[in-house]
Amino acid sequence: MEQEKIKVEPAGGPEKDVMPPPPRKRVRQSKMLLAGIAGLVVLVAAIIYYSVFIAPYESTDDAFIDGYVTLISPRVPGQVAQLLVADNQEVKAGDELVEIDPRDYEASLAQAKADLAAAQSQSDQSQAQVKVSEAKVAQAQAAVTAAEAEAQRADDDLKRYQSVESKAVSKSAIDLAQAQARSADASLEAARSQTNAAEAEVALSEAGVETATAAVQQAEAKLQQAELNVSYTKIIAPLDGRVTARTVQQGNYLQPGQALLALVPKDVWVTANFKETQLTYMKPGQPVELRIDAYPNRKFKGKVDSLQAGTGARFSLLPPENAVGNYIKVVQRVPVKIVFDEEMPTNLDISPGMSVVPKVNVK
Repeated sequence: MEQEKIKVEPAGGPEKDVMPPPPRKRVRQSKMLLAGIAGLVVLVAAIIYYSVFIAPYESTDDAFIDGYVTLISPRVPGQVAQLLVADNQEVKAGDELVEIDPRDYEASLAQAKADLAAAQSQSDQSQAQVKVSEAKVAQAQAAVTAAEAEAQRADDDLKRYQSVESKAVSKSAIDLAQAQARSADASLEAARSQTNAAEAEVALSEAGVETATAAVQQAEAKLQQAELNVSYTKIIAPLDGRVTARTVQQGNYLQPGQALLALVPKDVWVTANFKETQLTYMKPGQPVELRIDAYPNRKFKGKVDSLQAGTGARFSLLPPENAVGNYIKVVQRVPVKIVFDEEMPTNLDISPGMSVVPKVNVK
């Protein structure tokens, strides 16, 4: 069919016949318009998606479950008499894990008790000796008093004999009085010397009491150490956890400090190593969505607890030395501690070392 002509009257001229665009060209223009609109919608949707679901979040796959692992070691040497736990067994705080043969330590405990009894007996004897010495002092002081009285009587007699006329008293009587006075004075000096000796003996006895008391305290300390050593033969779990990395076997001879096993508690968190460029807006308290690789279909809620004061490389065994000529800048990573906001399900085995992908809402 012939296309219908359209009359168009241009300004200042006669009407001219103009042919309309062909149908195929109109369809092409419509498709281009629709494609442009669709592209614009996709661009707007992408911008909205990025603004809502990507821009406010920081994420990393360099993150792992972390927790305190307690190494169990013996405090005394000895042979394993009983092994009371198995690999991966759940234990409670206070449960006995390993028992070391206690016979040597029980013998030492009995010896320490005997030594304490002997020291206590010596202390009692020293205290009794002090009382005996004090009694001797009292006796010596009484003897001094008696000697003083006798010396005073002899002096008085001598003065009386010397005060009368020589014809009334014989020479022998005066000599006797003088001899008695000198003897009384000598007896007094001897009594005083005995008193000094008795007092010195008291001081010596008191020093012996102090020595015996120190020996008792030393014996008590040895007894306490022996009791502790006996108690150390039973290795007790200090906390709730799961037995891991057990190396001890029945019959092994153990040394103090030797690692026997590890206890892994259920109190775990996430250590995420973020790039330093991701920490601009990150701070404690921000919410975190966590996905554990072992349980990909579950989401866990958490929050940022703290950021380490330094990069991971700075605290490594051999920190990098940047003051060299061939330095190449590398983006560093900073460990961030993330704690769970919810109780961990008891039916899930979430242990240190598992991989995690955290997603932190930083805006």
